[in-house]
Amino acid sequence: MSHFILTVSAQDRIGIVAAVTSWLAANDGFIIESQQYADLESGRFFMRLAFQGAGPAFPPQSELKSDFKSIAERYDLEWDLASTDERLRVMIAVSKGGHCLNDLLHRWRIGSLPIDIPLIISNHADLAPLAGFHGIPFHHLPIINGDKAGQESRLLQLVEDHRIDLVVLARYMQVLSDQACRALSGRCINIHHSFLPSFKGARPYHQAHARGVKLIGATAHYVTGDLDEGPIIEQMAERVDHGHTADAMAAMGRDLEAQVLARAVTWAAQRRVLPNGQRTIVFRP
Repeated sequence: MSHFILTVSAQDRIGIVAAVTSWLAANDGFIIESQQYADLESGRFFMRLAFQGAGPAFPPQSELKSDFKSIAERYDLEWDLASTDERLRVMIAVSKGGHCLNDLLHRWRIGSLPIDIPLIISNHADLAPLAGFHGIPFHHLPIINGDKAGQESRLLQLVEDHRIDLVVLARYMQVLSDQACRALSGRCINIHHSFLPSFKGARPYHQAHARGVKLIGATAHYVTGDLDEGPIIEQMAERVDHGHTADAMAAMGRDLEAQVLARAVTWAAQRRVLPNGQRTIVFRP
């Protein structure tokens, strides 16, 4: 049975929870899941409610939204109300490495990743067969004669044409320009290994192995103009020792990247991630 998800953020004040839950009760709304957090440092309040109708007073979604506006205005809320039937439209961007894409597509195919994927884009054609196997249109967007701005323009046009809610950089090995980051602000997730900024560029696991690192991991975050420094959604780490080769570390890293990215995309799809300045609030299931 489909239900609804209400997310709220605001400057904290007395009465927000009472107003929201009283409004739900008055409309025969039955709360399935409720999570809230007061950030005492910033003075911000965050809430996520999952609910469904449980009586004759429960109105259609359009009336729910219209009716909630009075509460939102009274408490100056930033809010969103969506049905679980409204799946995020996600565009996945890749280059040559297919481990994150393959993991996302498998989860999507078996129904554990509640998104729609209208298209996959890449600056290389290597992963077109994987997209084709899953029946998803693949757009090859090469950078021709160094015209990166033109390639980005085509990418952003596809975002608009396909009404994309979220762009997922699944090991897309191109740095987005400041203009693209602004255009995709709050709706673009990236994944990278945890060695940054210490080991940049090519073969980071070999660089890390040469320095004898003892901890590897992965980070999923929102994309901003500050390279690889956007608000973090999820991270994982795993210990290694002198017995791990650089290739073994890289294999572990690929597994971590796939898991972390899948969690971040799933939580975004479930509307569990709320921005909080340079950080995020993640209402984990």
